[in-house]
Amino acid sequence: MELKRNIQVVDTTLRDGEQTAGVVFANNEKVRIAKFLDELGVHQIEAGIPVMGGDEEKSIRKICSLGLKASIMGWNRPVIKDIEHSLSCGVDAVAISISTSDIHIKYKLQASREWVQEQMVTATHFAKEHGVYVSVNAEDASRSDPGFLVEFARAAKQAGADRLRYCDTVGILEPFTTFNYIKYIREQVSDLEIEMHTHDDFGLATANALAGVAAGAGYVGVTVLGLGERAGNAALEEVVMGLKYLHGIDLEFSTEMFREVAEYVSRASGRELPAWKAIVGSNMFAHESGIHADGALKYPATYEAFTPEEVGLQRQIVIGKHSGTAAVRAKFAEYGIHLSRHQAQELLPEIRAAAVSLKRSLFDKELVYMYGDHFGFGKRLKHGPEPY
Repeated sequence: MELKRNIQVVDTTLRDGEQTAGVVFANNEKVRIAKFLDELGVHQIEAGIPVMGGDEEKSIRKICSLGLKASIMGWNRPVIKDIEHSLSCGVDAVAISISTSDIHIKYKLQASREWVQEQMVTATHFAKEHGVYVSVNAEDASRSDPGFLVEFARAAKQAGADRLRYCDTVGILEPFTTFNYIKYIREQVSDLEIEMHTHDDFGLATANALAGVAAGAGYVGVTVLGLGERAGNAALEEVVMGLKYLHGIDLEFSTEMFREVAEYVSRASGRELPAWKAIVGSNMFAHESGIHADGALKYPATYEAFTPEEVGLQRQIVIGKHSGTAAVRAKFAEYGIHLSRHQAQELLPEIRAAAVSLKRSLFDKELVYMYGDHFGFGKRLKHGPEPY
């Protein structure tokens, strides 16, 4: 499906991402991440929770003072004190968050639907009186009564809210349901923007975010690497590339920075950047299987949806158990060793046997030493894979 709309990306790495169990960003790391996000092209940065005070408030104030192109948002409960703290930091946008599902209202808030709506309206009025952009967050929207959610959204709009954040707080949506829910709200409250905020408990956060956009949502909440509570959120890099290549919406992000930013956030959060991670994992453009490597060597698009350079990666031909002659010849050519097809076929059994024995692919020097041993050039190759 191809959509031609202006989609805005709201990154919450510094708020929801840092709420990942065990993750803490140092102040300088929060500032660096904010700068990275701005360079990437993120439209709005949710910088944290100002009412926490201390280092949290200090880092948010610093981010607000940087003069970034992105809007800077503070997260708040529907409490005047929270919003006052956000305003004092210099943010130009506030998120006002409250639960809308009956299970949350009954067991967490121990209140009523009427109370929830009153709290939200009062807080929204206060924020708008101070001239800031307001996102009203419907926490646990995906488990909320649709009729009440529409009533809540209408009240938010009437109070002056600029958008509704539709939160799949426990990640229980799937794309077809997401599309229908968002389409329904858009039909009932057409003059209020919707932001998708999806969690990955069933591995569907990005899919649900894109489904919401297809149904009419104009904003998408994301985090770098999908950091977030429990299984995390929709990943920034997945959503941006998904919009571009699956929906024809090019946000003109500096996507060549994705790998660099992912590595930084991975280190700062103390969380692994898996080789198999979509978009930015090192295996994204690593080819070992003979058929795949041969196709990628002849014409990369046969097995790659986009180029590695577009996300800051490089193509790799990996030699191991599943390699074929084309990959072996290409790999040795990198060393300045031009194998004939027959020579590659001779080496393949040894390569495969070594890979099975070692339970991994082979390193460059191992391959060159294998070549030297097999063809009798060991002394000439003692320094490893250098052209000769």
